[in-house]
Amino acid sequence: MDSLIALFSQPATWVALATLIAMEVVLGIDNLVFVSILTNKLPEAVRPRARRIGIGLALGLRLALLGTVALIVKLTQPIFTLFDHGFSWRDLILIAGGLFLVWKSTTEIHHNVDPAAVADELEADAAPVGKAVTIGFAAAIGQIIMLDLVFSIDSIVTAVGMTPHIPVMVVAVIVAVLLMLLAAGPLSDFIARNPTVVMLALGFLLMIGMTLIAEGFGAHVEKGYVYAAMAFSAAVEGLNIWSRGARVRKARR
Repeated sequence: MDSLIALFSQPATWVALATLIAMEVVLGIDNLVFVSILTNKLPEAVRPRARRIGIGLALGLRLALLGTVALIVKLTQPIFTLFDHGFSWRDLILIAGGLFLVWKSTTEIHHNVDPAAVADELEADAAPVGKAVTIGFAAAIGQIIMLDLVFSIDSIVTAVGMTPHIPVMVVAVIVAVLLMLLAAGPLSDFIARNPTVVMLALGFLLMIGMTLIAEGFGAHVEKGYVYAAMAFSAAVEGLNIWSRGARVRKARR
């Protein structure tokens, strides 16, 4: 306890904590968008529970990985070389996660623009809750776990590079995941109310997937550029939503 008090009495610790929380929140946005899109495909009655389980698993995975920091650090050591690039377990996990995101995003985009798929989804929404819903719920949670693992490893590896103090990492992870939990409901509802946002979010996931693949192959992509592009696209879509709302209000008057 004395060591913790001494640690958190240092201004440098609080600076590192604030920086780490900000980084965890930014990395968590990708995770949150994916959770929101997947859970919105479930019946409305089970969506909150699916979101809580998905985000709770993200917290559990991150805390569990923090308990094995020595092993996580070893994941960055090359295990084989191909085309003059040393691939580590972290690289392979990032590539696999990126490929999964690209596949899932492409599939969802096709599903959203295919009239037959849209009709099937409307028919499924009208059906009573039963075995199909249970299977859909389990499938959504399984996919969330896969992406939670990828984002968690990337998050912890980055955190280890920023501070050597495990308590600081634990506090940052808990705060970031609690913020994700608070934002999950409003974000999911916003996406559900604005279908065009779904396509934008899928585009984000497609870009994030390609970024993960590039990182896995050793091509560092500056996250600032990625998030700046996402912020600009979100701002443009926000203007479109405001413009549509203004037209609707004018028509009603």
